[in-house]
Amino acid sequence: MEFQVGKHDLTRHGLNEVDAATVDQFLGATDEAGAVAVLLSAGDPNRFPEAIDVAVVLPELIAAFGGRLRGAVIVRDAERALGERFGVRVQPTLIFVAKGETLGLIAKIQDWSVYVDRITKLIDRPRGQSAAVAVTIVPRHRAQGVEL
Repeated sequence: MEFQVGKHDLTRHGLNEVDAATVDQFLGATDEAGAVAVLLSAGDPNRFPEAIDVAVVLPELIAAFGGRLRGAVIVRDAERALGERFGVRVQPTLIFVAKGETLGLIAKIQDWSVYVDRITKLIDRPRGQSAAVAVTIVPRHRAQGVEL
């Protein structure tokens, strides 16, 4: 049985699905609410099993940040186009966007403390500050070119 990251699994957690035609509407509504959008680009969970873990963690992160985040899942058919738009290079990736600016990306599954630290830095930094603060997190063994 193939696991589908999408509306059947995540809508019960209040996560919408977005595609190239609807993402800007979602981002605009999130901005109007004074929140930061977090988009999940999951990839194929058969190729990237961590997608399942990230899909489970995302609603917990949204709850932990008490209304400061609003989440959505990018539909599989739109992952390539939106991935190019937001700079996704690794699946699964969480994409943080506010006021038309990509604040940063967090790739793969991370420890809870890493999520909290990085997300806090991303959403609390002043808008327009150097994007150097918005770092893509890649597991250490990948950053060193080691495949497990």
